[in-house]
Amino acid sequence: MSTLIVIDQAPYGSWAGREALDMTFSLAAFDQEAALLFTGPGVNWLRKAQQASEIGQKTVEKNLAAAPVFGIEAIMADRSACARYGLSEASLIAGVALVDPGPDLYRQYDHTAFAG
Repeated sequence: MSTLIVIDQAPYGSWAGREALDMTFSLAAFDQEAALLFTGPGVNWLRKAQQASEIGQKTVEKNLAAAPVFGIEAIMADRSACARYGLSEASLIAGVALVDPGPDLYRQYDHTAFAG
């Protein structure tokens, strides 16, 4: 059984994205295949060198760096959302694959869950 978790929330200002990330880590910790797709404002989670301390929060970059340790099979970013938010492949954290979300991508997973 595989699960795609879609995070479409900005990384700061709401806990929905962090809760979805925690859910993904929990699935992977119990040997359930899980992948992450960031779309809409959610692609900002993947921006390198965030300065979250300026808003009194910890950066999500460190959380995402733990994904391979937990066995997360893929971290993907919506290509068009990245373009909309001015993110190039070089400005994303390591290990992110740019994708064009659609039915073909969603059919690869048994379950899909959306943050927010």
